[in-house]
Amino acid sequence: MQFIITTTALFASALLASPVAVVERQTYTPCSGLYGTAQCCATDVLGVADLNCADPPTVPTNATDFQSECAAIGQQARCCVLPIVP
Repeated sequence: MQFIITTTALFASALLASPVAVVERQTYTPCSGLYGTAQCCATDVLGVADLNCADPPTVPTNATDFQSECAAIGQQARCCVLPIVP
């Protein structure tokens, strides 16, 4: 009898201690480190230089959003060290 009461109390306390909803605590950073500039670029030269780059139209909220925003303007999502605009 005491085992059932103890087990029920443990499960009830674990259930009450669990979070109700997951809250996102950090903002999405599309690029970090040396390749810290998020750009929508038309041409990528061997992963070293990106040509005809522009900032994304809006601030991306995740990787899929970053790719779709760049695709909407006909370019590719890239992380650049130094974007080259001819």
